[in-house]
Amino acid sequence: MRRTLAEAWSMRRVWWFTATARTRARFVRTFFGSFWLGLSNLFSIAALALVYGTVFKVQDFDTYVVYLGLGLVVWNSISSAIASAPNLFEHNHSHVHNTNLNPIFYTLEEWAFQLQTFTQSFLLVVLALSWFQHNLLLNLLLHGWLPLLNLGLFIYWLPVIVCLLGARFRDVYQLVPILLQLVFLLSPILYQKTSLGSMAWTADLNPLYRILSPLRHTLMVGEVQWALGVVLLAINLVGIWVALKLLNRERPSLPFLI
Repeated sequence: MRRTLAEAWSMRRVWWFTATARTRARFVRTFFGSFWLGLSNLFSIAALALVYGTVFKVQDFDTYVVYLGLGLVVWNSISSAIASAPNLFEHNHSHVHNTNLNPIFYTLEEWAFQLQTFTQSFLLVVLALSWFQHNLLLNLLLHGWLPLLNLGLFIYWLPVIVCLLGARFRDVYQLVPILLQLVFLLSPILYQKTSLGSMAWTADLNPLYRILSPLRHTLMVGEVQWALGVVLLAINLVGIWVALKLLNRERPSLPFLI
């Protein structure tokens, strides 16, 4: 484990640079460049807020826009990280077959890419939503570090486990999009948790929502849920340990699985 972490640290400039290069290549010859990441989320937030704000007959539209917008941008980052995980090693199969590079490199490169995508999109959305709630940016700067840390750790270790399962079981390719769609519909993102009524317990057992909710709560209310945050941090650290142990165990088999 120590050797794996040492290798990851020694390659930090490489996997961060390759992730940055992917981000730049994604928007080459576009006028707005990476601003499209935030703009696409803002278009979705505007459309969904108008539609569901009317359907649910919300009383405080400004608060609902912020609630929906923060939930949607965080959800998009979580789902993107998980959805891209099953075929991560498949996309890098030529490198896995022809080099002796530690597989943690590919997971960290993908993680860095997802972090960069989230940061560019999230900041633009927060700035735009500050029109409806002026203290969002201040709350982010003063109180947002713990839920953001938990989010960052979570979108590393869970996709690593998913990509290892995807390398061994091809059914994961088909299962992950279905599960993400179901979890999205069951998560209080477009609607309040109270709207679930007697089914509110499903949100409490929803691991993706448990990561999303504290960040949204902190930005909107301006307080950190310390007890929940510390518990999530402990779970994330255990998750990283499990993910790295599984990655080391599967390393000799990876070239034969993809």
